[in-house]
Amino acid sequence: MVVCGDDALAPRLASELHTLYDQSVVLVVPPTPQGTERTLSPQAVRREGRAAALRERVTALMTRTAGSPAQAGTPAPQHQGGVAVVEAAVAEEAVLAEAGIERATALALVYDDDETNIRAALIARRRNPRLRLVIRLYNRKLGQHLEELLDQAALLAAPGLDPAELDASTTVLSDADTAAPSLAATAIAGSSKIVQADGLLLRAAERTPPARGEIADPGLCTLALLSATTSNPAGTEGSDNSGDEAPLLLPDDRSAASATGRGTVVLEAVSYEGPATRPGALAGRSAPLGSLFSRRLRWSLTGAVGAVLALALASWTVTGDDPRHAAYVTVLDLLAINDPAVGERDGRQILQLLAGFLGLLLLPVMVAAVLEALGTLRSASQLRHPSHRLSGHVVLLGLGKIGTRVLARLHELDIPVVCIEEDPEARGIALARRLRVPTVIGDVTDEGVLETAKIHRAHALLALTSSDTTNLEAALYARSVKADLRVALRLYDDDFATAVYRTLRTAHPDALTKSRSVSTLAAPAFAGAMMGRQILGAIPIERRVLLIATLTVAGHPQLEGRTVTEAFRPGAWRVLALDPTTPDDRRPDLASPHPDDAKDPQSGLVWNIHPEYVLQPHDRIVLATTRQGLAELLGHPAPRTGRPAPS
Repeated sequence: MVVCGDDALAPRLASELHTLYDQSVVLVVPPTPQGTERTLSPQAVRREGRAAALRERVTALMTRTAGSPAQAGTPAPQHQGGVAVVEAAVAEEAVLAEAGIERATALALVYDDDETNIRAALIARRRNPRLRLVIRLYNRKLGQHLEELLDQAALLAAPGLDPAELDASTTVLSDADTAAPSLAATAIAGSSKIVQADGLLLRAAERTPPARGEIADPGLCTLALLSATTSNPAGTEGSDNSGDEAPLLLPDDRSAASATGRGTVVLEAVSYEGPATRPGALAGRSAPLGSLFSRRLRWSLTGAVGAVLALALASWTVTGDDPRHAAYVTVLDLLAINDPAVGERDGRQILQLLAGFLGLLLLPVMVAAVLEALGTLRSASQLRHPSHRLSGHVVLLGLGKIGTRVLARLHELDIPVVCIEEDPEARGIALARRLRVPTVIGDVTDEGVLETAKIHRAHALLALTSSDTTNLEAALYARSVKADLRVALRLYDDDFATAVYRTLRTAHPDALTKSRSVSTLAAPAFAGAMMGRQILGAIPIERRVLLIATLTVAGHPQLEGRTVTEAFRPGAWRVLALDPTTPDDRRPDLASPHPDDAKDPQSGLVWNIHPEYVLQPHDRIVLATTRQGLAELLGHPAPRTGRPAPS
């Protein structure tokens, strides 16, 4: 397999494929700058640039020894412990050929620039029509069209291509879309062990060992037994070492029931317990009539209309005219465009004078109404400011690629959000304006910016800017304002993130602190797509990983024709849910949000499957599996032996 990229996602993905799936990988990364030190501090990473930071990531993840810079021409791969590293600025045709693209089964293009990924994808599809492509694109619409284009090109170049292979031949993913559910769930539920399936957000919740006489809530199902026990709490999230016993993944019901005193990991639906979002007075650029005018102006208009009706009624009574004619004459008098009532009855003349006087009073009211309505419509397209009464909300710092997707996800879940962004032209400002989300424009490190976002009454802080120091400074200041604030930081450097996490947890033991890397959150989905199976998520359980995947039962003798109980293999895989829809009506991607989710947030998957249900070949299922279990289901485990070659 070949992985090409220029940021942290590339080495993380290569490590995922190598360590979890036992695949031999060729990693194409930019060359190391001359004179760059191998051990870089976070400050040096930012100073030397992204290429130097990437090389440090490769060194840490692949334990690769230092090599000599590439000579002129195409560099030769350097095989290091299962990963061959090719240094090249971009994935040009000669570089892809050197990486063995003709013999590879999958190629991941994870450059930060969409255009670079598209250009390399077109070259790769031309050289190997049967190659499985996984492309990183932020633009969703462009990604859909690109999938169709590349799949059509593959079908034309290889007419005998199996339709099942074609479905997985091109996959377009966004690291922002993949990481957004976990980041959003961190603010909601305080955990990144999140899986999104068919619009339903699921959490792998760690349960402490129940006290004597208590029964732990099993949730949807028990995923693992932790090494933590009542007498030995080691093994919980954030600890360095596991307890005396290793964690047991996917235990059967008998093992789970007999493991008294051990912590568990159960699967449950995520819910938000804070205050519900109150819909704003305006939605987009439109507004209901009542919100166009202030309360005082509405009362003035109501009084004026009442006076006009009273004059029309008096005119009908005094003159004896038809009611419609009396109302018409009153309006003419009100607008001062009627003939003087000279020679008419005294009552008619008095009514005309009263109508003219009322018209004078009504004129400034009408002008004020027009000006106020124009001001309201104009402000509908501007950013809102946080309300003075706002509380229990999530403060989202940064509206770049990641922050924009997280904002959209939080809005879909009806969670109140206040955004902070320094750049008024940032990518997510337009979305915040359209969704009418309160936004503060300013540098979060400036005094008063977090206070404007009502941080002292917030439920959580998500610091998602691209600067580690900015995120850390915001988190520290927010904690000084509200000690029990739930904080999640996006940090690039793993060592720096570990140090920050431990320090904040020590300083604030009663408050929840999480440090997250987007590449870590996104890598499992990219790796699963390269393996030809959709991985909904990877759940870390102490030092082991549990994968949540979808697959069709056909072609898997371990599942086909068996009941749900018979298909369950403890320690390997377990069927969690069944998609009851027909193959023609199924969503191609259960992990991504769907427009219908906003109308009907309930998942279409069946989670409580009857144990005696027989799995049919056309069934699509969601299952929890270990790495070894998934390799067995795929039918081609690849041990690491000998000199690696592209696979």
